[in-house]
Amino acid sequence: MSTPETPEEPRSADDGTPAEGAQVSEAEAELAAQRLERERIERRKAERQGPIEAGAKLSGTAADLLAAVRAVESGEKPPATVFEEARPAPRRPAPEPVRRAPVVPEGPAAPAEGTVGEVREVLTRGGAPAALAAPAAAALGEDAADLLREDPWQLLRVPGVRPEPADGFARALLGGEAGPDDERRGRALTVWLLEQAAAAGHTVLETAALTEALGRQGVPGPEDAVRNAIAEGDVLVFQDAVGEAVGEDEEQPVRVLVGLERCALAEESLADGLARLINSAPKQDGAAEEWERAASAAEGSAADLIRAASGHGLVLHTGGEAALAEPAALLNAAHGMGLRAWAATHSPVGRERFASRVDDPAVATVAGLLSGAEGPGRDPEGALAVDLLVVLDAPQLDVETAALLSESLPDGARLVLSGDPAVLWSVGPGRVFADLLAARACPQIASRRPDPGPLGELVSGIGVGELLQVEAPEKEVVIVPVRDAGEAVHRTVQLVADSVPRALGVPAEETQVITPGHGGAVGTRVLNAALKERLNPGPGRFAGFDPGDRVAWSPAPGRTLPGRVVGADGQGLRLDCAGETVVVPRDRVEQTVRHGWALTAHQAVGARWPAAVVVLPGDAVPALSRPWIYTAFSRADRHLSVVHGVDQALQRAVAEIPAKPRTTRLPVLLAPQLPGAAE
Repeated sequence: MSTPETPEEPRSADDGTPAEGAQVSEAEAELAAQRLERERIERRKAERQGPIEAGAKLSGTAADLLAAVRAVESGEKPPATVFEEARPAPRRPAPEPVRRAPVVPEGPAAPAEGTVGEVREVLTRGGAPAALAAPAAAALGEDAADLLREDPWQLLRVPGVRPEPADGFARALLGGEAGPDDERRGRALTVWLLEQAAAAGHTVLETAALTEALGRQGVPGPEDAVRNAIAEGDVLVFQDAVGEAVGEDEEQPVRVLVGLERCALAEESLADGLARLINSAPKQDGAAEEWERAASAAEGSAADLIRAASGHGLVLHTGGEAALAEPAALLNAAHGMGLRAWAATHSPVGRERFASRVDDPAVATVAGLLSGAEGPGRDPEGALAVDLLVVLDAPQLDVETAALLSESLPDGARLVLSGDPAVLWSVGPGRVFADLLAARACPQIASRRPDPGPLGELVSGIGVGELLQVEAPEKEVVIVPVRDAGEAVHRTVQLVADSVPRALGVPAEETQVITPGHGGAVGTRVLNAALKERLNPGPGRFAGFDPGDRVAWSPAPGRTLPGRVVGADGQGLRLDCAGETVVVPRDRVEQTVRHGWALTAHQAVGARWPAAVVVLPGDAVPALSRPWIYTAFSRADRHLSVVHGVDQALQRAVAEIPAKPRTTRLPVLLAPQLPGAAE
C-alpha cells in the first residue's frame, strides 16, 4: 500500500456530529464512554495470551520486528538481529463481551494548575507557544514537564503539533544532543505517523509504508526506529497471513503490520463481538410464523430484510435515501411483535428524518446510545436493553465505535447495519461496513428502491462511475460555471441568498453549502465569512459570533452538530442545536464552534437539506473522488446547484478515482471465527 496521506479533509474538532442530548454533559458523557473503552482495552491487554499469530519464516526487517516483539514479551530490549521462528498459535474463541454499567456523565479531569504551570515553563524555555501548556498536560499527564525535559519529542503527542516545531523545541532544550538520529525522535515520529495514518482511516500500516514515511521525515535508520518503538511498547506489531501456501513444503506468506494499540485492540474486539453475533442464534423472541407474516405484509427487499433479520444475529443492508423505508418496515414489524427494537443514526438531523418514517420513533444517535444520553438504557449486566438494533449510516462507523456497539449488545440480540456503501467512509480509523461487505460473513440485502427523480438518477450514475446528463425540468439540478475563486464565492452567495429562494422557494436557512476543505480561496472559512456578511452581518460580539449565525458545533473530535446562535452570557455561547439548547463554555468556543453556512462533505454526511450548493473551485481538483462527489451531491433533497470550476476533472474523478485504500485487519481477524473456518 501507499504511504498514508493527509486526510482529504482536516480531521479537526469541527468534522463530526455529537450525540443527541445537545448538552455539555452530553459531550462529557461521550468522553466518559471513551475512558471506559480505554480501561477495557487495558484489561484486554493484560489478558492477552500466547504469542502473536504467525506461520511463516521471515527475514530482514520483518524478522527483526518479530524478534523485537518476542523480546518485549520476555521483558528485555531486543538486539537488532535476534530472530526465533514462531509457531502458529490457534486463535482463542471469542470471549464473552465485557458488560459495562450505564455511563454516568462526568467531566474530563482538567490538568492541575501546577502541572500546567510547570509545562508552560518548559515550553517557554524551548521556544514553544505557552498556549500548548494545557493540551500538553492533558496529553502527557501529571509528569508532563519531566517527560518533555527528558524527551522533547513527546510534544508530538499533543494534537496539532508537527515534526518541524517538535525538532526546534528539542534543539532548544537539548542543544547539540538533539539530532535526526536520536532514538527518542525516531520512536516519537513512529507514533506520530501512525496517528496520522489513523486520521486517514488506517488501523495499521505495513512496515514498508511506515519505514518509507520515516525516511521522508529524515530518520536515518527507520527500521531501527520502528524496532525501538515496538521494544518500548509504543506500538504493536502483527503478522497476518496472505493467500495460501503454494505447495506442501511451502509456508504461508504473511505481511507484517504495525499499529497503535487503541486501534489494533479495538479492531480485535470488534471481530470478537461480530463473531459472537454471527455464531449465536437470535433469541427466540417471536414465533417464526409472526416473522413470516411480517415479511409477507412487506414488499420487495423490505420482505427480504425482515426474513434475514428473523434468523441471523448480523445482517447488512445497502441502499440510498429511498431504501430507508426498508429498515423502517423492519422496525415497525419488530415493534408489532413486542420486541425492544431501536434504530441509531450518525447525526441528529438523520435521527429526526428517520423518526418520521417509523410508527414508534425509537431512534437515537449512535453517540447518544453509547453514552446513555439517548435510547433504551442498559440492563443490569450493562448491555443495551434491546432485542434488535438497526444502525443507519453504517459506513460512518469507525472501529472503536463499532467495537463499543457490538460488545454492548446482549446475547441473542440482532444487529442490522444499514447504509449507502458509495458515501465517504468514517472520519475515524477503519472501514467497518466495507470490510464486512467484502467478507460476506452474513446475509446481505441490497435494496431495489432507487432514489427518485433527476437527483436520484444523477447520484445513482455517480455511484457506478458515470456522470450523467440528466433532464431537470423543475431545475432540480443546475450547473453554474465559474472562472476563478472570486467568481465562485460571489455566485455561491448569490445562489444561497437570492436565486434558490426566488426560483424554488427554498429559504437560505434550508440551503447548505458544501466545499472540499476549510482552507483555500473557496474553503469553508472564506465562504462562511462571505455568507455571514450577506445573511447575518454583525460585529461578532462573542468570539466572532452574533445571534442568528448558523454554526457547526463539535463537542468531540469527529462529530459535528449544525446549530444556530441564540445568544451569549457569562457562562458561554448559547446555541440551538436540533431543538436543544447548548451552552458552550467561553474557553471552548474558539476550538469547537465554527460558522456553518458552508460545511465539508465529511461534516455534512448523515444529513440532508432541501437544497445544496456544492462548490468545486479550481484548487479543489486534488480532493475530488467518486465518494466525495457522491456524498456532496446526495445531500440535496429537492435542488442541487453545482458551482463548477474544475473543467473535466469532475468527470475524471467520477470515472477514475475511487475511495483511497485503507489498511485494516478486520477481515483477517474475523475469518478464523466464522462457521467452517477450521475445515
